[in-house]
Amino acid sequence: MFFDNWHDLARVLFVGAAAYVALVLMLRLSGPRTLSKLNAFDLVVTVALGSTLATVLLSKDVALAEGLLAFAVLIGLQFLVTWTSGRWPAFNTLVKSEPVMLVRQGRFLPQAMRRARVVEEEVLSVLRDQGVARLEAVEAVVLETDGSMSVIRRQDAPPETLPRPRQARHDDGDAARRPS
Repeated sequence: MFFDNWHDLARVLFVGAAAYVALVLMLRLSGPRTLSKLNAFDLVVTVALGSTLATVLLSKDVALAEGLLAFAVLIGLQFLVTWTSGRWPAFNTLVKSEPVMLVRQGRFLPQAMRRARVVEEEVLSVLRDQGVARLEAVEAVVLETDGSMSVIRRQDAPPETLPRPRQARHDDGDAARRPS
């Protein structure tokens, strides 16, 4: 359970180092766009590369050469799709989704939220995470093509959106006295 043999450990060490170096070189050659997270398609490629690396490292049934070819295929296809998307708008529309506005001028857009399968609680969570206390302080919330939400605050919103805490009171209802 904890140890089979030295040969397997040596294989993981050698194959892991070789696969890592090869993957880094391939990613450098293909450019930063390969691992960007601009849309769901990019995320799938990133996860597939990680899964392939794990399989090459731990499966005795997959040779290093097969793993390197798998990296090359995934990176090559990612390059081809992004290159084609940049040149043909129809292809870009086919492989990528469009951003969806979920909130406009402090109001939820229920129809857009239903189509995007997003509920109000999820949007409110993102707003809290961005430090926004009131929906009225938001110009827009956009569901981006990568699944994240962008929050655009209103320019005329006051800088402090949380109500100030009330002064503490004693049990008898008198305002608490501050120490002098």
